[in-house]
Amino acid sequence: MEQRIGSSSQPLEGAGFDPAFIPGLTSPASGRTEPEDDGPEKEPEVAEAEDAEEAEVSGEAEEAAPEPVEDAAPEGGPVFEASDRRAKLVADHRGVRLFLDDQECEFRWDEIGAVETETARFGKRYTVTVHTPDRRWYPIEIEAPARSRFTEWDEQLDAVLDAYFDENAE
Repeated sequence: MEQRIGSSSQPLEGAGFDPAFIPGLTSPASGRTEPEDDGPEKEPEVAEAEDAEEAEVSGEAEEAAPEPVEDAAPEGGPVFEASDRRAKLVADHRGVRLFLDDQECEFRWDEIGAVETETARFGKRYTVTVHTPDRRWYPIEIEAPARSRFTEWDEQLDAVLDAYFDENAE
């Protein structure tokens, strides 16, 4: 009778074992890049000139397209921004962006089903939850400098939601 040393079961995956697990998303690529081994390195100016010559010869020479510019906010459009030492929330004409430490999440207005706010009964936590149409929700808690900021933040966020969210819901 043969016996194997070690476990024959495969490691389990999913939210029960990895709190950051979201089906369909892959892990971020590492910041390191491996140098390509195409032979000796070319001088940057020489490399650009050779690339331009190759493009002209192959008939692929195109005019340089201007770099995409962030779409400018409508004149006088409302913007809501709240942050503390770890978390940040920005809502403007582009949508809602949530930041927590080194993580960030962006939702366009057409990706948002609802935005919910909640304040702690005691303490200074202001919670904003973004709900998507596919029944997922993304909460973020921001520590306010004082409880008096809650009403100010609610008014500012309502102004942004009235200006942009209702427009795109039609």
